[in-house]
Amino acid sequence: MRALRWSVERLWLVAGLIALWEVGTRAAGASDFPPPSQIVKGLYELWFSGPASRGFLTEQAVDDFSTSLGNLFVGWILAGLVGVLLGVLVGRSAVLNELLDPVMQFARAIPPATLLPFFIVVFQLGTTMQIVTIAFGVVWPVLLNTTDGVRSVERLYLETARVFNISAARRMTTIILPAAAPKIFAGLRVSLSFALILMVLAELTGSTSGLGARIINAQRAFEMTQLWAGIVMLGVLGCLFNGLFALLEKRLLAWHSGIRRLTT
Repeated sequence: MRALRWSVERLWLVAGLIALWEVGTRAAGASDFPPPSQIVKGLYELWFSGPASRGFLTEQAVDDFSTSLGNLFVGWILAGLVGVLLGVLVGRSAVLNELLDPVMQFARAIPPATLLPFFIVVFQLGTTMQIVTIAFGVVWPVLLNTTDGVRSVERLYLETARVFNISAARRMTTIILPAAAPKIFAGLRVSLSFALILMVLAELTGSTSGLGARIINAQRAFEMTQLWAGIVMLGVLGCLFNGLFALLEKRLLAWHSGIRRLTT
């Protein structure tokens, strides 16, 4: 009953907005804005009307999802690894922080979309260009949050570790990274949302497969139902990724929440 009440409280506004959307679009009769019922039908026919042996996914779905999500997660994981590694190095070194902070602030201010022509020239159209575009755009939240998290570790913890002759490697794994973990996860969560946006952006340019390519092809063919189906699918994926990452973060950082409650 508690779960049902929570779902009703959270979803009533969404259901109301969808109902208004349905009524409004049917009353307007504009072909550019199909009602939600048609969009859901387009979603089903395009991606979810396949055989049960394939999880009801169509061949189109397998092609689009494997391409888009493969590029997204490869770019995001690479950016996460690089961001955490560089963030730890910069956060632990005052000299590196002074030298690299202006460069990082300048680089993160460059919109990734403006570098697409450069990436196309260097990497050519294809998977590599798309992954590089995603990785470049999403590395900055991870890098800056990791740097800030590492620099904000309580000095008392580090001094106590030195008194007990705890090695640098053990200090890193048992004190610094756990203390910085909430900010690192915050950077990873923000960067995952950016990765979805950049995935679509990269696929809009010269790609023949993926969700972004499906949307631009539908626009060129004036298939508005398929276009909106792609947009809705991206929104669903964004909500799904955010929810799953929030659950993972809550589980992995449960100890941190417990410590915070004990100290307050």
